[in-house]
Amino acid sequence: MGFELDIFKRAEEDGLEADYVEWLVDEHSVNIARHFGRLWEYYANPMAEAIGLGACERKVSESGRCYVQAQEYGLPSRITGLLHSANAGVLGARPVKDVQRKEVVIENDIAWRINAAVDFLFGKPISFVSKSPDGQKRAKTETILKAVFAANGGISFFQDMAVLGSVYGFVDCFVRPGDDIIARTPHSSFSHATRSDDVGSRPNGNDKFEEVLQLAQAIGLELVEAPRALPVLDEDDYKITRYYVQHFHQKRNALSKRSSFLSRILSGGKRGSDTRQVVAVTEITSAAGWQRYEDKMLVAEGELPWGFLPVVHIQNIAQPYYYEGLSDVEPLIPLQDELNTRLSDRASRITFQSFKMYLGKGIEGFENKPISPGRMWYTDNPEASIEEFGGDTAAPSEGLHIAEMREAMDKSSGVTPVVAGILKGKVGNLTSAVALRLTLMGMLSKNERKRFTYSEGLKRICRTVLSILDTANIYKTCAADREVDIVYPSPLPENMMEKLREAQIKKELGIPTEQVLRELGYENLELRM
Repeated sequence: MGFELDIFKRAEEDGLEADYVEWLVDEHSVNIARHFGRLWEYYANPMAEAIGLGACERKVSESGRCYVQAQEYGLPSRITGLLHSANAGVLGARPVKDVQRKEVVIENDIAWRINAAVDFLFGKPISFVSKSPDGQKRAKTETILKAVFAANGGISFFQDMAVLGSVYGFVDCFVRPGDDIIARTPHSSFSHATRSDDVGSRPNGNDKFEEVLQLAQAIGLELVEAPRALPVLDEDDYKITRYYVQHFHQKRNALSKRSSFLSRILSGGKRGSDTRQVVAVTEITSAAGWQRYEDKMLVAEGELPWGFLPVVHIQNIAQPYYYEGLSDVEPLIPLQDELNTRLSDRASRITFQSFKMYLGKGIEGFENKPISPGRMWYTDNPEASIEEFGGDTAAPSEGLHIAEMREAMDKSSGVTPVVAGILKGKVGNLTSAVALRLTLMGMLSKNERKRFTYSEGLKRICRTVLSILDTANIYKTCAADREVDIVYPSPLPENMMEKLREAQIKKELGIPTEQVLRELGYENLELRM
């Protein structure tokens, strides 16, 4: 069966066309999955066993390593002995005739740079500061938001969000209210202004507020990875998402009905291959309704009472006129390939030159004579000789080229080895906080750009959560009550005494005590007092 999109046509003037969804699922999803899948492979560099690769398995096993790595995709065939196609990964390679596999060296410089950038951005807990004009509601709103994010993983949620955004260039957050919230929501009206039953302000509101917290913690914040996201944007404004389509393959907790023999054939001959049932899932969501398809068969649908699309889009680094932001991985791929190529060449050279070799002239049976201490050869040929060659020799240009590749990756990513704690000869440059900031200037500047985009995304998530609670008559808020600020701690090591003196000066200038305490990390102190 095809896509039945009547629910969207009823709710909107120009509904979604079924043939367009077919194209998204059958063609477009394949292209973006291949593109974004390559970015993830270069970040994670997963290892795959060569078992079941036929002729490739034999060539890989010759090197003594019965596995291949994802970043081998970018190495030349003269090193790997394998020829890769543009539409397949390392497992889709085929052996090259008369080319022996060399020493393959993969140094994943991409992963540690991405992880270091994530630690800079979300290495410490962040705070949500409500901007509600009502002081009592401000404290409760902050407690609700803190509970929602804590229920969804806390700091690990932010770190996962930053990793996905850094790798793919963007990350989407699907806000899914729990069943209890949906059951409480009046589906007959989308108006929020006509209701006045504010749970947070009722008498004996402590018990009611505990109930609000329990319901808020049931709200799920689902991070959607880029390969499964198929947004349908407004034709006149790329910043507006009219429909949000997800397409992915979900494994079931049941075995496939195909025989194990047939499954092994389809999986390339691998033993112990995954033979679980797999279903193609397609989810379509708009501001007014949603549908779920399994293998293009409609299995569930419903209307949404929120009046807006519950999906928050966050760009890693802003890129104008594109839905996707700028990925931290993509510009590093050519440099990573060049670095791995030169490291592999150097390993092959070291392997070839690490043992001394001998050229014997005029000595009968020299090729069969062992080389060992105390052994002598005898010949009547006065022109006989033994020449020694091989052994490791210096290659300054090779080492300089590898160092320049690393520096190019430093400049392109903005992440230097100092960020990872590798100081080398730069200890003398880090004798003061100002010197440290200058040393990390590129990293700090890029971190500020990311703080802006991720802060705007987190603010939209907070507004979405509070709007859902408001629509469901659980916790009443107005537009002003849903405004929040995101406070990031400094990623650099700080002198506590200097920080306290700075806080004292801020307090003397009239900055609210609550904000000063929050910046010091005592966000709940004033509430307890």
